[in-house]
Amino acid sequence: MKEADQVNAHYSSTDVRPDQFDHADWSKAQPVVISRLWSGQSAPAGRHAEVRVLWTQEALVVRFVCQQRESLFVNSHPQLDKKTMGLWERDVCEIFIAPDPARPNHYFEFEAAPTGEWIDLAITAVGAVREKDWEFHSGMTTASRITKGKVTIVMRIPWDDWIHKPQRGEKWRVNLFRCIGTGRERYLAWQPTHTPEPNFHVPEVFGWLDFV
Repeated sequence: MKEADQVNAHYSSTDVRPDQFDHADWSKAQPVVISRLWSGQSAPAGRHAEVRVLWTQEALVVRFVCQQRESLFVNSHPQLDKKTMGLWERDVCEIFIAPDPARPNHYFEFEAAPTGEWIDLAITAVGAVREKDWEFHSGMTTASRITKGKVTIVMRIPWDDWIHKPQRGEKWRVNLFRCIGTGRERYLAWQPTHTPEPNFHVPEVFGWLDFV
């Protein structure tokens, strides 16, 4: 694997909460930048996002620090007590993970918005057909912080029977995304999918998540 295709998840001995945006262990985690459109073309710098990943005895924790130089495109009446269907149509950050590298077509999708809205799905992709388990419930929690020129979003995904606690040195398949604004240019991907139309669901291009 190439270094550009890998992100290291740093182990934290404390259970980092989503609202601990500036926890000291974030500075120890490897930053990767989402800087390209799904097509592979460069995205404007004002839409880039930096992502860092931690793992603890209890959960996977992912932090997106997003450049925000335009008005937010979000739900004016967010509903936080259950999944928000269609969340991907507005500003949102996403991580797709496949814990079994031998089965990259079976993966989990997690999204969180600046409003605190969220959605989690279990997906099995067979060619162009995707089977989505809308009833999947990971127990994920999120937090967001909006400051001048930036939006920070953190997701905490607890280990369970679906997403097992990894061993140090374990490697999963992963991709990271950001959607911002409207139109075709809103779809940014860490590992571009290079599809004719915007499409994040291309597990064969997923990178690697290395638990260190």
